[in-house]
Amino acid sequence: MTTSIIGYPRIGAQRELKFSTEKFFKKELSEADLQAVAATQRQANWQKQAAAGIDFIASNDFSFYDTTLDTAFALNIVPKRYQELAVSPLERYFAAARGHQSEAGDVKALAMKKWFNTNYHYMVPEFDDGTEIKLDLTKLLSEYREALALGITTKPVLIGPFTLLKLIRFTGQTQLSDVQEDFVKAYSEILSVLATEEVAWLQLDEPGLVFDLTESDIHLFKAIYTALLPQKQTVKVLLQTYFGDVRDVYSDLIQLDFDGIGLDFVEGRKTAELIQKHGFPVDKKLFAGVVNGKNIWRNDYQKTLEILQTLPKDSLIISTSCSLQHVPYTVSAEPELPQDILRHFAFAEEKLLELKDLNDIFYHGQVDSLTANQALFASERYQGNQAVQAKVAALGEADFTRTPTFAQREAIQKDIFQLPKLPTTTIGSFPQTADVRKNRLSYKRGDITKAAYDTFNQEKTKEWIKWQEAVGFDILVHGEFERNDMVEYFGEKLDGYVFTKNAWVQSYGTRCVKPPIVWGDIARVQPLSVADSVYAQSLTDKPLKGMLTGPVTILNWSFPREDISLKASTLQIALAIQEEVLDLEQNGIKIIQIDEAALREKLPLRQTDWNSEYLDWAIPAFRLVHAKVAPETQIHTHMCYSEFTDIIPAIDAMDADVISFEASRSDLSILDALQANGFRTQSGPGVYDIHSPRIPSVEEIQNVIRQILTKVPAEKLWINPDCGLKTRGVTEVKASLENLVKATQDIRAVL
Repeated sequence: MTTSIIGYPRIGAQRELKFSTEKFFKKELSEADLQAVAATQRQANWQKQAAAGIDFIASNDFSFYDTTLDTAFALNIVPKRYQELAVSPLERYFAAARGHQSEAGDVKALAMKKWFNTNYHYMVPEFDDGTEIKLDLTKLLSEYREALALGITTKPVLIGPFTLLKLIRFTGQTQLSDVQEDFVKAYSEILSVLATEEVAWLQLDEPGLVFDLTESDIHLFKAIYTALLPQKQTVKVLLQTYFGDVRDVYSDLIQLDFDGIGLDFVEGRKTAELIQKHGFPVDKKLFAGVVNGKNIWRNDYQKTLEILQTLPKDSLIISTSCSLQHVPYTVSAEPELPQDILRHFAFAEEKLLELKDLNDIFYHGQVDSLTANQALFASERYQGNQAVQAKVAALGEADFTRTPTFAQREAIQKDIFQLPKLPTTTIGSFPQTADVRKNRLSYKRGDITKAAYDTFNQEKTKEWIKWQEAVGFDILVHGEFERNDMVEYFGEKLDGYVFTKNAWVQSYGTRCVKPPIVWGDIARVQPLSVADSVYAQSLTDKPLKGMLTGPVTILNWSFPREDISLKASTLQIALAIQEEVLDLEQNGIKIIQIDEAALREKLPLRQTDWNSEYLDWAIPAFRLVHAKVAPETQIHTHMCYSEFTDIIPAIDAMDADVISFEASRSDLSILDALQANGFRTQSGPGVYDIHSPRIPSVEEIQNVIRQILTKVPAEKLWINPDCGLKTRGVTEVKASLENLVKATQDIRAVL
C-alpha cells in the first residue's frame, strides 16, 4: 500500500456528467437517468485507478456540483430558504448551487468563491441561526458500497471540520465558537458509522492549514482533533493538506493521533524543511504529494526521487499534491497533437502511471521508466523568441506608468463621453446559443467558409446592437459571438500556445474550461479582436467597448510553463495585449475593457508573500497593457468570483478608469472595503447574479442599486450584471437586462 491519489476528475472524459446535468435542469432527463450517468462515471474512475495499481483510491470525491456543498448538505448546513422548497432533495441541492425560480419558490444561490489558489469555484456554506447539525451520510456510504461491489476498497473523502468551519459564512447571531462542539460530535458520529461499515481509512481534507494561521486558528484546530481523534475506533484517519505547507502547525500536527498525514511537496515550499527539522513520527503514514495535481507537465522522476530519498521509507505513501480534478482526463484524447509535444504532458490518467512508475523505481529498483524519463528531460523542448525576450528585458518604470493622473483623465473622459449618471452596460458576452455554437463548429470542421462564418457572427452582432439600443444601454458591447472562451480565443491568435481538443477541466458545477498550454515565448502575430470591434462600432453612434482579456488572467487560466517564471510569461503576454489595445485605439475604439477576472487566482495563500511573490509584478503587468493609451481612451477591467476585499489598494493601483466586480452573489460585501479604502476608480458592482437562471425584478435591482449608493458615490457608479452572459439563455438575459435598465432609469430620474 504505497500509492494514493487525493481525488479524481468527475465531469466525464467527454463531459458526460456536464451534459446530462444540464439536460436534467431543462427537464429533458429524469433524475434516475442522471443518477445512472453519475454511477457510470464513478465506476469508470475507480476502475481506471485500480487498473493503474493505485492503492488508496478516493470515494465521495464525486460531486454533481461541488464537494464543499456536498459536505455541508451531509451535515444539514442548509439554509431555511432551501429546506422550505417543495422540490426533491437533488433539486434542493441544485437550488443552493445555482438558485431556483418556479412555482415551488424563488431563492438565490449560495455565494461562490475561488477554491484557494485554483480556477475551481466552491459554494460557500451558510450557517443561519436555525441550522441544526445532523448527519445524512447517504451519498458517502452509497458511493463507498458502489466501489466495494466492484471489488475496490476506497478511502471516503470529506472536507475536514477545521477547513469547513473556516469556509462557512455565519449569517445570524451564531458564531464559529458556538458550533465547534457540534462539529466534533458530528464528525465523531461519522467515524462511528464508518467503523460499523468496516471502512479502513477516512480522508479529511484540511487545506485551510496552509494559510497564515493565528494562535486562535491553531487552538481551534488542536481543540477539534484532540476531541475527535479518540472517537475514531477502527477507522484510520488521514489528515490531508494541499496547495502549500503547514509550517504554522506542523509540530502540533505530528503530535496528534492521526494515522496518516498528507503533505504537499509541490507547492509546499517548506514541507521538506519541516520534516528535516522536526522529523516525522514512525507510527504514522506520510502521504507525500510529489506528483503535481494542478499542472500538466510530466514529472521529473530524478528530482522527485531526490525528495523521496530524504523521507522515511517505511512510512511513505507516494501521492498527488492535490486532487486531480484540476487537470484534464487523459493525453490519449488528443490524437491531433504531435507526439513530440504530447510526450511532455501528463493529465489525470497519465499521473496515475507516474505514481506507479515512481513506486516501481523507488521501492523495486525498476530503472527502465527512469531512464526514459531522464531522456525526455534531457531533450530540447522548444525554441525561444529572442525578440520577445529582449522587449521584456528592456522594460523600464515608464513603461508601467500611465499619464496624466487618474483625476485628470477622469475629468477629460467625463467631458468627452457625456454619460448620464449611473451609466449602464454589460460585462461583454451575450448568450452562446445553439446556432452560435453550430456556426463555430461548422467553420472548424471546414463545412462553411470563413466568409460565411463571419457573416453569421456579424448578423448576430447587429441583432444584439439594435436590441441594446432599443433597451437603452449607455455603453454597448458586440456580444463576443466569435469567441469560444475568453482565454482560448486570444491564445489561438498568439504565438507560443498549444491547444487541446478534449482537455476539459471543471471550473464550477457544469461549467468546464479548456485551458490553453503555454509552450514557448508569447508574441502577437496578428490582430486579435480589432475587426469585430470596428464592425460593431460602425453599427451604432453609442460608445462600444472593445473587449480583451488581461495578461494575468490569460496566464492564470492557462497551464503555464515550468521552465521560466510566471512573471516572465505574464510580461510577454502583457506586451502582446498592449499591441492590441493600441491597435483598437487607433481604429476608433475609445472604451476598452481588459478583463482580469482571475487576478487573485495565483495570489499566494500566505499574506506575507502577497507582494513579493505576486502583486509586485502582477499589478504592473496590467498597467503595462494600457500605459500608452491616450487620456481620452477609457480603460475598463472586470473581476469576478473571488475575495477582493483585502487587496483593494492593489486593485486601485491597476490604474484602470472603471472596474466592474462580481458583488451580488456575495451580498455586496465588497462595498465596505471600497469605502474604507477611499477607492478612486469608478466601479460597477454587479447588481444581479448571472450564474443563476433567476430573473431579478425591477424592484429587486432597484433595492440593490440603492444599497450600493449608500457606499459608492453616484458619480463613481456604473450599473451592470455580475459577469458575462455567455452561458445564459436569451429569454432570461433579455428580461433581466430590461429590468436592469428600467431600474436604473427610475433611480437616475430622482438623483
